[in-house]
Amino acid sequence: MGKRGKAAARERREERRREVTLLRAVPYEPHQRWWDGLAPARAVAVVTGASRGIGYEISRQLAHHSLHVVLASRDAARGRDAAESILREQEAASAEWRQLDVADAASVEAFAAWTARTHGGIHVLINNAGVNFNGGADNSVEFAEQVIETNYFGTKRMIEAMLPLLKPSPYGGRIVNVSSRLGRANGRRNKIGDAILREQLLTDDCLSEELIDGMVTKFLEQVKQNSWSSIEWPQMYTDYSISKLAVNVYTRLMAKRLADRSEGQKIYINCFCPGWVKTAMTDWEGNISAEEGADTGVWLALLPHVQIALCYLHLLA
Repeated sequence: MGKRGKAAARERREERRREVTLLRAVPYEPHQRWWDGLAPARAVAVVTGASRGIGYEISRQLAHHSLHVVLASRDAARGRDAAESILREQEAASAEWRQLDVADAASVEAFAAWTARTHGGIHVLINNAGVNFNGGADNSVEFAEQVIETNYFGTKRMIEAMLPLLKPSPYGGRIVNVSSRLGRANGRRNKIGDAILREQLLTDDCLSEELIDGMVTKFLEQVKQNSWSSIEWPQMYTDYSISKLAVNVYTRLMAKRLADRSEGQKIYINCFCPGWVKTAMTDWEGNISAEEGADTGVWLALLPHVQIALCYLHLLA
């Protein structure tokens, strides 16, 4: 891409940012605020990795829209501080924190049990918790097991634990997975080298947990044996890209599984890429703020019933 192409791309990004800024200022109409119709209690949203960055901003914006937000964080002190910050900033906000490590099955189980006892269930689950140990031109796989355990298996673990706790309503439960465009099976520069596996990952009828788990397990085994190759796997931030590819494909698989639920029992699941955001994960080198990066996740969580159905069908397509 030459200078003109880069300049044009930059202008398109800026235009999108301006459009999003304008949209953010448009309030939801009363009839669109489905979460207000769940009286006597507020709708409950759980956000993982909520102590800072995108997770914190999603929590803050959901609280602004009058949901009760449970900020789940591995670091208890940061989680407490984040919840207290929201309560100080917004007089009418309803928020609390709870310690959670999505990479620890026992921690997830305990969190789900606490949620059931305390709230009886939830209406929105935002899977934001994630890690990445590469930056710039680095592409180490030293922490590949931790990356995939947190980003993919942690997301999957939370969905399995919280799915029974998503409360039935005419508006449907909402699951939103924070992912990345790096997790594409056939990206131009960042793709799966195995053409057969790539085609399977792109074909809904071929999707299964065994296929996805088998892919990440194969990669981790090659890492342990020091036999992995950037020709076979994504070339940029390989472990992170594979973890997010697994999240993207698993989201499609779950969308297909949840498609046949009856009215009143619907659950809508989506994933999104927040962009290159200025957070600790990017060493603050992103080109948009955490507030801007959180927009799409909040939008997916709060979309009115008809619109979320259309978005869901688009995901399946």
